[in-house]
Amino acid sequence: MANLLAAKDPPAMEQRVTLITLHVADLARARAFYEGLGWGVTAEGAGEACFFQLGPLGLCLLGRAAYLREMAGDADHVPPGPSMLAHNVFHKADVDTLLSFALTQGGRLVRPAAEQFWGGYSGMFADPDGHYWEIAYNPYWPLADDGRVTIA
Repeated sequence: MANLLAAKDPPAMEQRVTLITLHVADLARARAFYEGLGWGVTAEGAGEACFFQLGPLGLCLLGRAAYLREMAGDADHVPPGPSMLAHNVFHKADVDTLLSFALTQGGRLVRPAAEQFWGGYSGMFADPDGHYWEIAYNPYWPLADDGRVTIA
């Protein structure tokens, strides 16, 4: 593939994300939670990380010690809070189903599923490390057959 940065003047970063990394307190517990959701680990990193292939991007669960080493150059600015991720679904009823399922795997209910001011339907749970997951049905952002969202 051609170097896309060289083709632009000035250079620009492509508008995409390839990997999301979540800092977790206990890697084994976090891994068990995501595997309990039905996700399969694709790769592991020296007992300090594990990776899941999520369609065109990846999710990394990174244990605390490794996270702090990664952030050593910016130790005064280590973020204090959790992340928020979203999982959009094809049908409104899927929100309730997946939200309930996440709770059976150890997730904590943050916000029950309900109609939203923006015209969709969603609810939210937190994983064992407090990372928020919104399960959402958005009639304005259609999903392709492979689950890719079209933000309109």
